Amino acid sequence: MTTNENTKGFDFFAAGELPAPIVSPDLAERWAEEAFGLSVRAVDLGSQQDANFLLMNMPGASDAQGEDPVAVMKISNSAFDAGTVDDQDRAAQWVADFDRGLRAPSRMGEVAILNSPTGTHIVRLIRYLEGGTLHGSDYLSVAAVAEMGRVSGEVSTALANLPIPPAERILQWDLRQGPRVVEFLAGHIADTELRQRVVRVVRAEADRVERVAALLPVQVIHGDLTDDNLMRSASPDVSRLLDGVIDFGDLMLSWCVAELATTISSILHHDGASALSVLPAVRAFHRIRPLSIHEVEALWPLVVIRGAVLVTSGHQQVGTDEFNDYARDGLVREQLIFDRATSVPSSVMTEIIAQDLDLRSPGSGIDIAASGVLDINGSVAQLDLSVGSRILDDGAWTTDDDARHAVDAAINALFAAGHEAVIAPFGAIDATRSRPLATEPAATWRTGTDVWVSSDVELLAPWSGEITATRSGIILTGDDATLRITADQELAEAPVASSKVTTGTPIGVLRPGARYRLTVTARDFESDVPDVVLPELAAGWMPHLGDPGTLFGLVDAVQGEFVDDNAEIDLLSRRGAVLADVQEHYYALPPRIDRGWKHHLIADDGRVFLDMVNNVTVLGHSHPRVARAIADQWKTFNSNSRFHYASIVALAEKLTALLPESLDTVFLVNSGSEAVELALRLARVHTGREDLLAVRESYHGWTYLADAVSTSAADNPRALASRPEWVHTLDVPNAFRGRYRGEEAHRYADDAAAVVRGLVASGRPPAAFICEPVYGSAGGVTLPAGYLEAVYSEVRRAGGVTIADEVQVGLGRLGSWFWGFQQQDVVPDLVTIAKSFGDGHPLGAVVTTKAIAASYADEGYFFSSTGGSPVSSVVGSTVLDVIAEEDLAGNARRVGTHLKNRLQELAQRHELIGAVHGEGLYLGVEFVRDRITLEPATAETSGICERLLQCGIIVQPTGNLMNVLKIKPPLSFDEAAADFFVDALDRVLA
Repeated sequence: MTTNENTKGFDFFAAGELPAPIVSPDLAERWAEEAFGLSVRAVDLGSQQDANFLLMNMPGASDAQGEDPVAVMKISNSAFDAGTVDDQDRAAQWVADFDRGLRAPSRMGEVAILNSPTGTHIVRLIRYLEGGTLHGSDYLSVAAVAEMGRVSGEVSTALANLPIPPAERILQWDLRQGPRVVEFLAGHIADTELRQRVVRVVRAEADRVERVAALLPVQVIHGDLTDDNLMRSASPDVSRLLDGVIDFGDLMLSWCVAELATTISSILHHDGASALSVLPAVRAFHRIRPLSIHEVEALWPLVVIRGAVLVTSGHQQVGTDEFNDYARDGLVREQLIFDRATSVPSSVMTEIIAQDLDLRSPGSGIDIAASGVLDINGSVAQLDLSVGSRILDDGAWTTDDDARHAVDAAINALFAAGHEAVIAPFGAIDATRSRPLATEPAATWRTGTDVWVSSDVELLAPWSGEITATRSGIILTGDDATLRITADQELAEAPVASSKVTTGTPIGVLRPGARYRLTVTARDFESDVPDVVLPELAAGWMPHLGDPGTLFGLVDAVQGEFVDDNAEIDLLSRRGAVLADVQEHYYALPPRIDRGWKHHLIADDGRVFLDMVNNVTVLGHSHPRVARAIADQWKTFNSNSRFHYASIVALAEKLTALLPESLDTVFLVNSGSEAVELALRLARVHTGREDLLAVRESYHGWTYLADAVSTSAADNPRALASRPEWVHTLDVPNAFRGRYRGEEAHRYADDAAAVVRGLVASGRPPAAFICEPVYGSAGGVTLPAGYLEAVYSEVRRAGGVTIADEVQVGLGRLGSWFWGFQQQDVVPDLVTIAKSFGDGHPLGAVVTTKAIAASYADEGYFFSSTGGSPVSSVVGSTVLDVIAEEDLAGNARRVGTHLKNRLQELAQRHELIGAVHGEGLYLGVEFVRDRITLEPATAETSGICERLLQCGIIVQPTGNLMNVLKIKPPLSFDEAAADFFVDALDRVLA
């Protein structure tokens, strides 16, 4: 090879002269038999610089019952000598002995020296470790990422104590040599733009590392603790997801922090990963082997350099070794690592990591002079573009055009009020950047100040310095800070030159009709500054930015308002201090929701989520007609329901018109629990009986009687054991996983009828039978055909009454049936209604017959202060009107059919899906580990919900086994949302 100062001293293979050994599985099998006396089948494991084969017992060989792993055959690159191989094996044994919680592959027997078409190789057998690696680009959970950091820290600690360090080698994987490697190998990248970018980026990062290089500890490192070389635990001890380390082929002396940089770089190519995804690994490493602030300052630059080395080496390896499919397949992976590593400036990531490890306090921004930059005589108004801003009402944020029109209207209104300038402040959330159906969070944190003016305003230099100006922008660099002013149209009267200016010097004119962006950065900040960044990155950007608001006299207007995890954790702590622990919330670390629109929810940081579970807001969040109806009625009159007014009558008439003729009398209450409570009391007083009949695994509410007939273990693990003796339960009529399945499901009705007859025979006939017409808690499971008809008939023969709990399923959610009981072709004696009835406003109802309603007189009179109040009545009427006028039941049928069809198609490709339950927009996806045994995939369901949250979808598990996705979105749900959900679920399952 030809050497120069950049490559002098490299091992041959590092400079690209020696390809990986070319060894076929047949040759590996022959070597196994000739050199080691094994009759095996060889499976190629791939490698960039070596050749690795998994040796499997042949069926019938020795005492083997099948193809069990025997060992791993490692065929070293010709660049490795015997001493190097011995060092690797000795280090592996040391790690296993040093930390008894870690497994590492030990050598089995002696090495063999064998020849292949690519040279002479040291061949040895390595003990096979069970469990498998994290190979591939599948999503890594937070726990898995943390485990990678933990194992990296443990190996680093072990190797720091290795008694006899290996001989020093200069390897291309040694990040101390990374910049030299990139310079030398970059020529293998055919894409000129990529080649130049890689070299340019690495030079900048090398300068950052050089500033602290002398302060970085050097020790023996594994050098390749990546997802490919970290082993999953084969033990049932779930506290350690990873417990094994393989492939010590890159053992070397290098910076200790390079070990962690290598580990976290391998996280970046995984599905859903970002620069911030690595933080759990950094924390875990730091807990075991604490990092110094100097190592933190070097860490992200080394991650970038590692990505660049992977890219250049991958192109070099493919060019040198055209048959190396492993290297060729890795090109996309390696490019993704580099792209994600460079997606955030190193200085920003360094701040985030340092703050996360408490090695540096959060920065409050750079100090800048308070001299005015605009010659403004009038007042300055601040434009609120946060998630809760009234500017964004009625979905004004959902498209670029809508957002722009809403902002323009707000600015014009402020100008009309007499303001000369309007600013959108630095450091605030700009929710006009939020968009629905996005798998990635939106960049919404404003890095500068936006300015609009109502008349010509002269620009004045806020400090002395060097100014560079064109028609499109101005840059003023002072001793401590740099001011950038850009516009979406040309700046008027701007000098087209570079020159020195002093404070107060006119430097241009702002004209009405344009948006101007002012950004202040530290003078030495070298990266480009986008208009907005991810809110999670704000803490890293803040120390490098200044608030241009100070140039308007708005000192510290909004600094520090960025959204961070600590603030949200603090809010959860405050919640826990004042709310009962049992008043639960979705997710361990839930997003804070500040706005809803149709079937979308927006968190305070501008992240938009698709709402798959909110069956309360049936019309869709923030429906304008409901909002107006509430406001108008509240301004007119609201009081308790004992007054005489028209709206309560109108609501009752509309409701009874939607039900069978016999259900002609209405009680209005506040909630589903109250509705069920009242229905059960009516049944008891009407029949003069105490005993109640309900279906197991159901949920009807939290009040006394409603709770008594609720037996969902998901809501109360002791439900069945704690039932009063007057509650009798029926078997779950679940044709998918219940006692009777498929064609045998009709037997549930027979068994239920037998229970009723048994109660009659024992002298305890039931007062009522209550059941959801579609089984909600189980995930929208449809009852067997004829079930309610058979049970209703038997209960009525026994003198009892029947109650259809329509709290969740009624009001058009099933699409083809407005009420759930219609699907079963029955008419109940009482119907309970709530949730959707008020579109989020507390409203419920019991609808029954005149005779049953009249029975309540024996208990006294009925009264609910706000059930059926003027406001509540107007809300209920508006909801019923909108459901009809917007054909939401028809939408549920059309979109629900599309959604169910797509989910069923998904089930054909993903074995984890056991069944798709339900009708319309009342569905459930049940996950099982085995379609024969129906073993519930409970842990997987929880993980799927967490992963979907990261993809912008809010969905929750349900069922006694918590293995069903409950799908009950607002009825505004459309096909675009359905496809977004199914595509995301497909990606997660894949």
